[in-house]
Amino acid sequence: MKAMVFAAGLGTRLRPLTNDRPKALVAIGGRTLLEIALKRLRSFGVDEAIVNVHHFAEQIVAYLAANRNFGMRIELSREEILLDTGGGLKKAAWFFLESGEGSRAKTDEPFLVHNVDVLSAIDLARMIEFHSEHNALATLAVAARPTSRPLLFDAEGQLRGRGVAPQESGDRAEPIVDPTLATKTETSHGWGTQVDGPEWPLQPLAFSGIHVLSPRIFPQLIEQGAFSIVDAYLRLAAEGESILGFRADAAYWRDLGRPEHLAAAERDLADGTYPAA
Repeated sequence: MKAMVFAAGLGTRLRPLTNDRPKALVAIGGRTLLEIALKRLRSFGVDEAIVNVHHFAEQIVAYLAANRNFGMRIELSREEILLDTGGGLKKAAWFFLESGEGSRAKTDEPFLVHNVDVLSAIDLARMIEFHSEHNALATLAVAARPTSRPLLFDAEGQLRGRGVAPQESGDRAEPIVDPTLATKTETSHGWGTQVDGPEWPLQPLAFSGIHVLSPRIFPQLIEQGAFSIVDAYLRLAAEGESILGFRADAAYWRDLGRPEHLAAAERDLADGTYPAA
C-alpha cells in the first residue's frame, strides 16, 4: 500500500525549533515526527511512501538515507515553491498512478495521506475499509472537537460545507459557510446555515489531517499551482462526488503544530496516554 506524508511546510508555528530544521525532524520522545508518521503508516501495511519537502529539504534526504528509509520505499517530491496540500498532492500524482510489478496495475488501490505534524491512534485499517465499502473518492478522518474551521457533514457523512467556529454576535452565533456549497438561512439553530439539497441539521466536525483517497481523484483536480486539498474536496462535493467523513471521536489525536503541543505530546508518551508504536 502507498501513502503520502505532507512535510513541506515551513513550520512557522514551531519556531524557534524550525529555525534550523524542517518540522518533520522536530522530535518528541526521542523520535522525529517523520519517523513516528512513517512507522505508524508502515504498521498498517504501507510499504511505499512519498514525502513532499521544501524547508531544509536536504536534511530530510540525509535523515532518510541514514535510517535506510525505515525499511520502506520512499520517494521525495521537491517543491521549489510551496504548493499547499492540494498542489503538493497533485504534483505527486505520478507516484500513485504508476503500475505495480508484473501485469497487474495497482492504480485503483486507495492510498493514505497523513500530515507529519499530527499524532494519532486512529484505526487506519478500519478507515481504509470504510472508504472501500462506500466506494468513496475521499474519506477524511474527523471528530467532534473544537476547531476554528469545521467541515459540515450531513446525516450520511457526506461533506456539505465549511464554516468557522460560532462567535457571539448579539444573541446568536452563526458560521460562515463556503458559498459554493451552502446558502445562509434564517433558523433558530445555533449553526444558522443550510446547504442546498440536504435537510438540516449539518454536523460540524474537525478534520484530523488524515485522508484515504482513490486515485480516481487525480483527473478531477483541475486546480492549478498552490491550492488547498480541502478547497478541492468542497468543490468536488458540490459536484456530487462522494467525500465522506470517518468518525474517529474516541481515538487519541493531537496537533503538533506548536511548541506547547509538543510538550503535551511528550507527557502523553511518558504516561502512556499515547501508545507509542
